[in-house]
Amino acid sequence: MSKGKKKKVAAKVRHRKKLVKPRRQEARVFEPPRDKPVYRKAFWGLSGFIALLMMLLSLGSGINEDDKYQVDYSEKLVSWYTTFGKDDAALQVEKGNMHYYGGFFDLVTGLANHALGFTPKQEAYHNLRHLFIALLGFLGLLFTALLGREMGGWRLGIIILSLGFLSPRYLGHSLMNPKDIPFAAGVAMALYFLLRWLRQMPKPDWRTLLGLAGGIGLAFGVRAGGLILFGYVGLFALLEFVRRYGVSALWQRKELTGKYILYGVGVLLGGFVLGLLFWPYGMQSPIAHTREALSAFAKFGTQIRVLFEGKSVMSDDLPWYYPLSWIYRSIPMSVFIGFVAGLVLLPRLWKRYDPMGLGLALFAFAFPLVYVIAKDSVLYDGWRHLIFVYPGMLVFAGTAWLYLIDRFREKLQMRYALLGIFALSLLEPAWFIARNYHYPYVYFNPLAGGISHAFGRYETDYWGVSVRQAVEEMEKRSLIPAAGEKPLEVVSSFWYNASLYLRKYGDRVHTDYVRYNDRFSKSWDYGIFPSRYLRGPHLLSGNWPSSRSIATVNAQGVPLTAIYKAGGEDVFRAAQAVKSKDWATAIPLLQEEVKAHPDNEWAWQSLAMAYLNSSQPPKAKEAAEELLKVAPDNLNGLYFLSLAELNTNDLPSAEKHLLRAIEVDPEYAMAYFYLAIIHNQTGDTNRALDEVLKSIKYNPKFPNAYELAAQIYEKMGDSQTAARYRKAAQGGR
Repeated sequence: MSKGKKKKVAAKVRHRKKLVKPRRQEARVFEPPRDKPVYRKAFWGLSGFIALLMMLLSLGSGINEDDKYQVDYSEKLVSWYTTFGKDDAALQVEKGNMHYYGGFFDLVTGLANHALGFTPKQEAYHNLRHLFIALLGFLGLLFTALLGREMGGWRLGIIILSLGFLSPRYLGHSLMNPKDIPFAAGVAMALYFLLRWLRQMPKPDWRTLLGLAGGIGLAFGVRAGGLILFGYVGLFALLEFVRRYGVSALWQRKELTGKYILYGVGVLLGGFVLGLLFWPYGMQSPIAHTREALSAFAKFGTQIRVLFEGKSVMSDDLPWYYPLSWIYRSIPMSVFIGFVAGLVLLPRLWKRYDPMGLGLALFAFAFPLVYVIAKDSVLYDGWRHLIFVYPGMLVFAGTAWLYLIDRFREKLQMRYALLGIFALSLLEPAWFIARNYHYPYVYFNPLAGGISHAFGRYETDYWGVSVRQAVEEMEKRSLIPAAGEKPLEVVSSFWYNASLYLRKYGDRVHTDYVRYNDRFSKSWDYGIFPSRYLRGPHLLSGNWPSSRSIATVNAQGVPLTAIYKAGGEDVFRAAQAVKSKDWATAIPLLQEEVKAHPDNEWAWQSLAMAYLNSSQPPKAKEAAEELLKVAPDNLNGLYFLSLAELNTNDLPSAEKHLLRAIEVDPEYAMAYFYLAIIHNQTGDTNRALDEVLKSIKYNPKFPNAYELAAQIYEKMGDSQTAARYRKAAQGGR
């Protein structure tokens, strides 16, 4: 070949090389730093200690009120599986809509209890459940710490273990919460193995794949919301692929893209099937019933009154910042300081630690919060439904602490100061746990003023866990009668909890349910009443527990549950007289009761009603005013006071108290009704109509409101509409 031809060939080759772009250099895969072996040993040693301590603590925790639904579901699940589906009661559980929940925890513990011969009536049955909850709570914490280890080494893992274990809210739920803790454990497990899977691609370890599928399966096997992990897997697989190979590789490197899709779909499908194995209702129609459960959870919300910012608010009418407020007030200062520092130092953390791991932790914390706020989801009982976001928060806060400690490695004074702050921030929650180890979930941090400031403003023992300690206090005081003696009558607003711990005494103790506000409707010797469902102003007034209380179960001096002694039959005779409208008998008995117990709001309320029905409005007003001193903003007190003022023709005062009642409860139908009467009497027909229609809206079964509406429409000249409302008043609606 001539020299000229050789030059032309070489030029063509060079030209072709220019046209073919070189493959993008792959981004490096982050590897955790290598620590001294002593840190690894310390990590596992601390893990073992924490696991043992959590399980021991769980044996001293009381059951939570919702266990009555969980235990019922557990028994139905065991029956469904052991009869191979012949007993299908687990497929439709109306109480609590439990059939919409995966049955992993309840099935496993139910089978274990049956194997050991324990029944729901025995404490051992519930102790075993608590041990499993504690184990899952520990596993959730362990996988959270291992996620941190993947980002910052064993030291970061140790920091996260310390932060998590000394988080009283998380620890407290890990002793007795069979719904939210297993779900959080599944999420933490999935996050850990998701990060490992992303790093190992395109040749992942089969154990990592099984772990990721197991975490997804555990979460989905507890509740259908575990499908959120499908989104996590898809999103972060895409982000990691683009980070390492570039966007164009999605179509240029089809083999690699195919591996990501294959492995991703594989673990998601595996997790879905695994979760279904523990969910009988889901097995019947996996896609349709999963969608049904998700839709039900989105629409369904237990509408109960919750105490928030000192007000009793319906759970479907809480402000958007409800979960944020609770998290802010109930995480320990160690996590709060670390999290805030992390936000400030985010650019530096991003450079120093694995950005994918850091992003995963932040996203797993923030996304569910943003989602529930945007969807206006119904929440209650603090942020227990969102415990599964806490692992991400712990990892982020722990990373910030490690960065700060390492940042001042050469400046010993600053380093020691930081270590001192870290230790002190752990000491405060540790001291709370040590003093309240039966129910650490009632913790509030110093930013919230502690539990003493939260009392009356926020829920404390909303599950009645401390009822167990109330029963133990009765035992210490030798209040349980001996065999052959008159049986003891014990009532409680948390009957399920109380009955379990008193059942061992057989016929020596009879238990019954009674609401605190109706506590004298049944005769009893002792009552066990947690503060749940009492209004904030009543608690803040200092009149609960009342003078009938003989003992309380406290946390840092704050009463969680009170033990009441009836002390005679007169108060019950008074209640029966009120019920039968025998005012002549009721009034002297109630007068004696308020003389002996002036802080008995029920007695003042009943006395005000008795005086009103005996045509004694001045005395009714006095009784209602005394009631409002004991229990400020009591709706019955405001109502009876306004009626007394109406009976003395003091319309402005009556209107003022009715308006206050509406401020306390915007759905209080009676207040709207009597406001309508006032405006109708004063000639303001339009306002009267507006108020009476609100009364009907909030109580559609109130015939007097329909009759009043008919009268107002007649006055306005609309006889046709008046006739329709009068027909409704007579039951023809």
